[in-house]
Amino acid sequence: MVGTSASEDAYTAEPFLPERGGLVALRRAAAGCQGCPLHLDATQTVFGAGSADARVMLVGEQPGDQEDREGKPFVGPAGKLLDRAMAEAGIDPSEAYVTNAVKHFKFTRAEPRKRRIHKAPTLREAAACGPWLAAELAVVEPELIVVLGATAGKALLGSSFRVTQVRGTVLEEEIHGRSERLVPTVHPSSVLRSDDREAAYRGLVSDLKVAADALS
Repeated sequence: MVGTSASEDAYTAEPFLPERGGLVALRRAAAGCQGCPLHLDATQTVFGAGSADARVMLVGEQPGDQEDREGKPFVGPAGKLLDRAMAEAGIDPSEAYVTNAVKHFKFTRAEPRKRRIHKAPTLREAAACGPWLAAELAVVEPELIVVLGATAGKALLGSSFRVTQVRGTVLEEEIHGRSERLVPTVHPSSVLRSDDREAAYRGLVSDLKVAADALS
């Protein structure tokens, strides 16, 4: 177990990974992950969802408040917006696997018992969760990864990643020892926060169309 006083250098999910098994074994093992202190306050681990034969994997930042309560990724407002954008772009949800770079909800509260407010995970926390994401990629073997936002991009491509510089383009990179094709875009939650939500949504759909074309 990793306590709150442990050095961030010691954070890793590696000891909690099962020796064998597919997504079911990974999900079961991830439920007991204590690889970093985020598990202490979160309700539960929120593992990825979708088919092991999915053609495309969408990787976000971390679960939000609703995902933390339900134990499923992308079931909150941002997830509903993403589903709509995917459908409009021509990506079949049945061919998609959705997950997050970080599997526990990180949050802060202004006051006790007040609403939990999202707090961005650190790069080290994302790195600690990296073994889960690597295992998901190894099982699913997607044809394409859609990178949703900066935290996911940095977790997969390194700290120099800037979503604004490469969004809507097809990248080819080695990720966890595998050659992968990736299409970065913004996280759907940023669309919900945008002053011009319609323009931000159209940009997300445009990027997802690039992903759909890459899969065709």
